[in-house]
Amino acid sequence: MRMALLAALSCLAAPVGPVGPVAAQDVEEGQAIFDHYCATCHGPEARGDGVMAGVLVVAPSNLRTLSSRNGGDFPLARVVERIDGQDPLMSHGSAMPVWGPFFQGGWDVRVETLSGEAVETSRPIAHVVSYLMSVQDE
Repeated sequence: MRMALLAALSCLAAPVGPVGPVAAQDVEEGQAIFDHYCATCHGPEARGDGVMAGVLVVAPSNLRTLSSRNGGDFPLARVVERIDGQDPLMSHGSAMPVWGPFFQGGWDVRVETLSGEAVETSRPIAHVVSYLMSVQDE
């Protein structure tokens, strides 16, 4: 299942403007971005146990179980909207992420869910989503 999701994301990432090819399936870049911007709250292994987790009103979710909590399907659109702030999680005290400008850059990447729904997002978010898809517990 994980490989099918990664293959779908890698095949469906396409530029939507005057930009060059996008390596949206760059899991390594996604992990580097996650480690820098997300691990403080979500933990180094995306299990919701980051050093700041204890001070949040609502503890961060275990991001490795997104697929299993969604009937085996990775909730790509919901994850993108949560990261970019379209689906805000105000329990953080502000819209997530607090790093907004970095993640909310140009909407120059289009990814599609397995059902074919197109989701436009930024390159950093596409990379982080690829990483999160790669670490889903089976």
